[in-house]
Amino acid sequence: MPDETQTLSPAVAAAARTHPDSPGPKATAWLLRLVLVGLVLAALNLRPAITSLGALLEEVQNGLHMSGSVAGVVTSVPPLCFAVFGLAAPRLARRFGAAAIVCAGMAAIAAGLLIRPFAGSTPGFLAASALALMGIAVSNILMPVIVKRYFPERIGSVTGLYSMALSLGTALAAAATVPMTEALGGSWQAGLAVWAGVAAVAVGPWLLLLRDREGTDTADTADTEDTADTTDTAAVRPRGDRSAPALRITRSRTAWTLACFFGLQATGAYVAMGWLPQIFRDAGVPAGTAGVLLAVTMVMGVPLAFVIPRLATRFTHQGPIVAALGLCGLTGYTGLYLAPAAGAWAWALLLGISNCAFPLALTMIGMRARTGAGVVRLSAFAQSTGYLLSIPGPLLVGVLYQHSGGWELPLALMAGLMLPQIAVGSLAGRDRTIEDEAGMRH
Repeated sequence: MPDETQTLSPAVAAAARTHPDSPGPKATAWLLRLVLVGLVLAALNLRPAITSLGALLEEVQNGLHMSGSVAGVVTSVPPLCFAVFGLAAPRLARRFGAAAIVCAGMAAIAAGLLIRPFAGSTPGFLAASALALMGIAVSNILMPVIVKRYFPERIGSVTGLYSMALSLGTALAAAATVPMTEALGGSWQAGLAVWAGVAAVAVGPWLLLLRDREGTDTADTADTEDTADTTDTAAVRPRGDRSAPALRITRSRTAWTLACFFGLQATGAYVAMGWLPQIFRDAGVPAGTAGVLLAVTMVMGVPLAFVIPRLATRFTHQGPIVAALGLCGLTGYTGLYLAPAAGAWAWALLLGISNCAFPLALTMIGMRARTGAGVVRLSAFAQSTGYLLSIPGPLLVGVLYQHSGGWELPLALMAGLMLPQIAVGSLAGRDRTIEDEAGMRH
């Protein structure tokens, strides 16, 4: 079998080959299958809390008497939670073990999704949503740690598998929420709550995995040791080398361009997940079809999650890929502006391709650092900062929609944001590393 780490960036591949905490003989075939099932089930639950709400946003607004601006706040909650709670994940994993935190994350998702439809008020709805999103945030950060722990020689294929599951769960929630709501008597509360059951199922494999505490805790602690304090001014150094020149991550131009690129692509993704069905519904598209159109947008990530990272590693400069994805987004938003209903399927497809800037951003993070510790710190900084930068986007879309009475201004804004996304993404795609910026040579 070929070494699958060859498809990764040099820094990630080196970490995979030399990682001291690989499971070895202790990780039986049964245990590895259990971890794989746990990863897939967890990934399936990392987006339905968002896309199920997008499909029923109009019903939730009416039921809770939300204004467009408040609905914009609701759609801005996911990136805020991802930025805030994601920072706590490394410390929690270092103390309790990554598997235990992912298990708790799945339980938090199930509890939040069960509570929020019946909270009875907008503050209660937001609080329960935050609980579910907290579980998503910590699981998002720690799943790569689990992959590296149990599958050090198959990082590429296992990451691709759970990325596909994530996209599948995203699309399934978008497409199935409205039909399930109708089948359950038209209650939007029931249509949203049903996804709590899917999350509850995902808790099972992680509970079983915790029986392997002796090996898991040690490895998880080691795997997350270098991820703590990623947002302070700690230096990027190779593990075990405390004499290497330091690099403050906030002084790296590459880190900032990646963070901005990540934030702009996240803005587009969360606007699509939160508002795209409503855009189609306001254009006269039936609610069920609008949900399917969102599913088309989300399901594009299933095949492209494999294709784009592999393609990106073959280029020394990822700017052309950034530009191609950005132009798809620009065309999609322009089409929504001019003919939202007539070309609905084409616009959904183009926005789905554009949203695949997410796996590209993750791939570039791995390519822009040479050391394992550098990849971890760059990833934490770029994702946390990027999610923070993306928070105003969905909120501003809601405000513009409410005060303009239509989608022309919000869509013009989203189309305009494609231009800086292409610009900063092209800068982030240059062939350099954060260690080069610090003058480190190996």
